[in-house]
Amino acid sequence: MFSIYRFFTTLIFPLLIVIIFIRKLIKKEDARSYKEKISINKLEIDVKNLVWIHGASIGEIKSIIPIVKYLIKKDNKQKILITSVTLSSAEIINKEFKNFENVIHNYFPVDVPFLVNNFLNKWKPKLVIFIDSEIWPNFLCEIKKRKINLILLNARITKKTYARWKNLGRFSKEIFSLFDICLAGSEDTYHNLLELKAKNVKFIGNLKYISNEDNTESLSQNIISQLNQYKVWCAASTHNGEEEMCIETHLEIKKKYKNTLTIIIPRHIERTNSIFKLCNDRGLKAQILTSDKNLNNNIEIILVNTFGDLQKYFKYCISVFVGKSMVKNLETVGGQNPIEAALKGCKIYHGPYVYNFQEVYKYLEENKISKTINNSKELSENIISDLQGVKNTNIDNIKKIETYGKNIFKNTIKELENFL
Repeated sequence: MFSIYRFFTTLIFPLLIVIIFIRKLIKKEDARSYKEKISINKLEIDVKNLVWIHGASIGEIKSIIPIVKYLIKKDNKQKILITSVTLSSAEIINKEFKNFENVIHNYFPVDVPFLVNNFLNKWKPKLVIFIDSEIWPNFLCEIKKRKINLILLNARITKKTYARWKNLGRFSKEIFSLFDICLAGSEDTYHNLLELKAKNVKFIGNLKYISNEDNTESLSQNIISQLNQYKVWCAASTHNGEEEMCIETHLEIKKKYKNTLTIIIPRHIERTNSIFKLCNDRGLKAQILTSDKNLNNNIEIILVNTFGDLQKYFKYCISVFVGKSMVKNLETVGGQNPIEAALKGCKIYHGPYVYNFQEVYKYLEENKISKTINNSKELSENIISDLQGVKNTNIDNIKKIETYGKNIFKNTIKELENFL
């Protein structure tokens, strides 16, 4: 099966070049990502003592930021290569590690044998860590051929993913047996990995509970003073179709509080212009906030057009709606990470489709931190109730989450240090 996969990926490589080029034309790739994903870079880099960590996009990358910072702090000679797939994740890496000379970012090349060999020859990692559900057979096979330790960290194998791998029979067993250790991000994943015959499987907890304590950036005093004049709530990580509901919610809240300010932070910021038009069509005064500049007078809706700024705004919101949870056709992949908002003491609302974070939401709902809503009426009623008082920072709940996250962090580091 390996030989078939290797042959097939080599065969379709020209098609992959075309697909990535098309993505470049529609601004989902840039010149650098296009080159690094498909080119054969023969440049030799003298990097010793290198740990390579790979995560696909923003969520995976943000989950390992505290771990990377810890490893660098513990050993200032430790080199960390982080690879990712999306432009947005690259921006997060550049922002978080701009002052870290030991951290290097590269885009993840497509899983084609000759590119795999070229990549590994270039970087020569001593340890490889794949995050979440990043399973790439050509890479995994070649890494183990070179006797490099291989870890699957914060593993996520959903029911759908499990069924797909299970249908591959012996091939899936060969793939998952290549990992030296698999640290599951949920109990469901733990059991799915065992069924797939992965070895050395452990469940420590979801890395997304770990707080990025070094992320101390805040809004400017001008913005803060302006926000304090409003009743503020936030809709975060929204997807297409959810902004309409948020606008309806805003209009309902406005009947009670004239000085309502709604902050919308779409999951894909390239959509801000279309959301801005949506607001204008409803007669609402909206502003796209591309940088930390002053708010317009009598503003009603802010559209945040920057990456990695969620926590800045959560600090000044009593209530937060977390998106990718109201769209029916995303039911099997629904949900975005609500933990950042919880750690800022916000009351969290979400729709019924949170499959990717169902264990997290179960924990938050048990502690009365989050609540399911089904429409704009329910959301507006809850937020109006929240806005009647001052922000309740839920110190006890925050401490509980922080303690849980610290234990996950400590136990994860302990497992990683066995391979460093």
